[in-house]
Amino acid sequence: MKLYYTPGACSLSPHIVALEAGIDLSLEKVDGKAKRTAGGEDFWQINPKGYVPVLELDNGERLTEGPAIVQYLADLKPESGLAPANGTLARYRLQEMLGYINSELHKTYSPLFKPDTPEQTRAERKDYLRRRYALLEDVLARQPFLLGDRFTAADAYLFTVTNWAKHVDVDLSEFTALGAFQQRVGERPAVQAALVAEGLKKAG
Repeated sequence: MKLYYTPGACSLSPHIVALEAGIDLSLEKVDGKAKRTAGGEDFWQINPKGYVPVLELDNGERLTEGPAIVQYLADLKPESGLAPANGTLARYRLQEMLGYINSELHKTYSPLFKPDTPEQTRAERKDYLRRRYALLEDVLARQPFLLGDRFTAADAYLFTVTNWAKHVDVDLSEFTALGAFQQRVGERPAVQAALVAEGLKKAG
């Protein structure tokens, strides 16, 4: 399987999940602005949506949208515990959390990366993010991971989007449990390996 990714983008989440599950993926870097792959392909032809991640399966089919991809990968290795079994309430809790991160955090960050976003809009988005993070702070103050004592695909997603805060001047220092979570997840071997592979940190 092949993962189309942009360093540090939301595609980092399925990259982490694959490594946590012990799934071998080939990586194809995508220039998000030029919409070209490292191999010179037109990315619009690969994903008409125009954004990563894209998971290309061995049969040539392509799966898009991070929350769907991480669940697909986790289900390939159910023993990894990265996603609870389908049909259980715990699985719906995972989907609930993936949906919250996707709609309330991920998409709220998007305008902050655009240089032409008005300052008033930036301030509103930052305030909105802090209010949405407050709920997660309460969760993480009670337990080490979003769904309890075990790392899941939701944690990979939260870690990925929260890493963006420092790049767009979002101050999350008031959320101490969240800060501890970021450090804890960032120290996981699979997370370290993903960061090195994407050129986001040096090996060793």
